[in-house]
Amino acid sequence: MRKSLKAVAAGAACAVAGAALYGAGAATAGPSTANSTHEPYNIGLLAKDIDAYYGTTADADGVYQASPDSPYAEDLARIDADARRYIDRAARRAHHRGQKPAVVFDIDDTLLLSLDYEKRHNYTYDAATWADYVNRADRPAVFGSPQLVRYAASKGVEVFYNSGLSEAQRTAATENLKKVGADVNLDAGHMFLKDKAAPPAYLKDCASPGVWNCTTVQYKAGTRRHIERDLGYEIIADFGDQYSDLDGGWTGRTYKLPNPTYFVS
Repeated sequence: MRKSLKAVAAGAACAVAGAALYGAGAATAGPSTANSTHEPYNIGLLAKDIDAYYGTTADADGVYQASPDSPYAEDLARIDADARRYIDRAARRAHHRGQKPAVVFDIDDTLLLSLDYEKRHNYTYDAATWADYVNRADRPAVFGSPQLVRYAASKGVEVFYNSGLSEAQRTAATENLKKVGADVNLDAGHMFLKDKAAPPAYLKDCASPGVWNCTTVQYKAGTRRHIERDLGYEIIADFGDQYSDLDGGWTGRTYKLPNPTYFVS
């Protein structure tokens, strides 16, 4: 379930400050969702804080973009530097042991930035407008992420994608990833998308043809388990902007990228 800014205002305010710590690879708890009797953080001020964090500006076409000089970009750069060092070490160890190392990337707001959609829709979600936005296939890259995909591949690490996008959005997702330079292993054997009509057998614990009861964690962890158990890879790192991208095991080191605009449970 995707929750809007209005549903998680207090938790999102904390997420900006805490994202980089989780992103360094440390295993930390998720954001607090505890109810409180005190007045929550003001949504209008939170939206301004989010703009400041991203350095949000509209380009010549009126598209909202993040600034490469923003705190958001700085946090991503720190995560990227740590991830490169770790991938280099972990890949060498895995190859030495005769293993097949792999990394797993979420797509939305891990590789492709949806800031323009979030701001235009006041940090709310609508399935129809979101589908239209995705199908335009013109989202910008999350700073540094396409380069990290290519870096992992250059070290002999197999790249997989584990996304909440639907099977119907595969063409658009592939086109968009190619546009931003993440043109690595974009075939169906490496890019896993949700297929609720015909779920794969490895998700049989929570889905069957025409029936989908998987939570985000069950879907993503089940896919990673398939990559390891069935395909024979050793996942050395998992990248996502949501805690639900990273929970459930079969991850190697986890990297939480910052995203204060929405929360997926």
